[in-house]
Order: sequence, then structure tokens, then C-alpha cells
Amino acid sequence: MAMSVGGSSAEKPMSDINTTPLVDVMLVLLIIFLIAIPVAIQSVQLELPKVAFIPTQTKPENVLLAVRASPTGQCEVFWGQTPINSEDLLKRGSDKLKAVVDRLGDAITPEDIPEVHVRGDINTPYRCIGGVIYTMQNAGFVKVGFISQPVVAQ
Repeated sequence: MAMSVGGSSAEKPMSDINTTPLVDVMLVLLIIFLIAIPVAIQSVQLELPKVAFIPTQTKPENVLLAVRASPTGQCEVFWGQTPINSEDLLKRGSDKLKAVVDRLGDAITPEDIPEVHVRGDINTPYRCIGGVIYTMQNAGFVKVGFISQPVVAQ
């Protein structure tokens, strides 16, 4: 640490800034970050699966929904080809699921439960698609999936 002692400038106030404490704090922070950053960016080594495009097996009882944003920014949801609002979507979804469960009774298996297939326009905001997923899960559907087109290799 540096210190100014005596001299001819005793009557004049010292105008030099003591930067030693600032340098000490900066060096401590630098050491902390040098130790902490490698720990924070370590990741677990994984071998991710190779994905092959498997065509979806659509069953007639599956629910096909299309979601897009209107030019005014409103969310538009279509059950098949029919436009539907969120209240009707919840009611219609729960009615469909209840009808399937009532029809199959005690002999129902997980494979018998219909799925929801959502097709979303590329320019649709996430709030629209997320709202549809949330509504269909509230209706009781367990499997909600997205339908997309695979990228064509050129």
C-alpha cells in the first residue's frame, strides 16, 4: 500500500486519488471469476439420439388443431376446418375425451386415448400455441404433439 508522508505540500490538500484499494478489489473479483466461470460452463457429456423422421400414425379419434395469427394479431384456432374460440375448445375437447372414455369403459388402454396434433403457422406467436396446449391439457388430454414438415434435402 502506498502512503504520502510529509514534505513541502503540508499546507496544500492532497489531490491524488488512492487507487490501491480499487486495484485490490478488482484483482479479487478477477480471481473469483476465473475460478467460478469454468465451473458454471461445464456440461455433462451426452450422446444425443439420431433423429429419423417417422410419419405420425394418425387415428380417426385424434384431434387436429391448426393455429395461426390473424392480420390484426389475434389468435385463430381451427378444429379441423372449423374456427373455434378458447371456451368452445375447452368444452369440445373435454366432451370428446369423455365420449371416448364412456365408449370404451373399463377396457380403455393408454393407446386408446386420443392425441392432440397441433399445426402452427411459422409466424404464429408462442402465446397462441401455448394457449392451445394449456387449454387441451386442461380438457384432459395427456398427449399433445406438433405436426411439422421435414426439411427437404437439396
